Amino acid sequence: MKHLLAAIRINIFFMIFLGLGYPLVMTVISNGLFQDKADGSIISMDGKAMGSSLIGQKFEKAEYFWPRPSAIDYNPLPSGGSNLSLQSENLKRVVEERKRRLTAAHPESGEPPQDLLFTSASGLDPHISPAAARYQILRVAKARLLDPLKVTALVERHIEARQWGGFGEPTVNVLKLNIALDGMQEVK
Repeated sequence: MKHLLAAIRINIFFMIFLGLGYPLVMTVISNGLFQDKADGSIISMDGKAMGSSLIGQKFEKAEYFWPRPSAIDYNPLPSGGSNLSLQSENLKRVVEERKRRLTAAHPESGEPPQDLLFTSASGLDPHISPAAARYQILRVAKARLLDPLKVTALVERHIEARQWGGFGEPTVNVLKLNIALDGMQEVK
């Protein structure tokens, strides 16, 4: 009985400490040090949430930059890729269809970059490569009746460097770029 009461007390202590205390302390610290990330990195304009800079969104209109394709149609609940192998006939068919769509929308831009043809592992990648953004400049400029040089300058300003100076590749956040593009349109 003596050991049972000690085990119960230890259990209650750790439930309170690990179940309430530790998560509460971590929440306070993360909100204090990383407010933006702790709140989901929500981008707001005029008090209205436009989306999260961490989750890809579906943009299909010609006047917007398009994100990477998503195997889950940008739904964050089942987050995941297609799991199709490079030998899959289904993957080849889907990629060829994407390539036809991109080539038709960008006849003067040449071969589409790989990140516009293949989905990301999560299906929610908010970034594209600078090459993928540059590939779309003429279509976006034409659809918005903007000077392609101004759109190019906007893309170049939105290229995010490698993390901590050397990890990963440079990227462009599609949501941030499209919001800036909308702001540029209003100025015109």
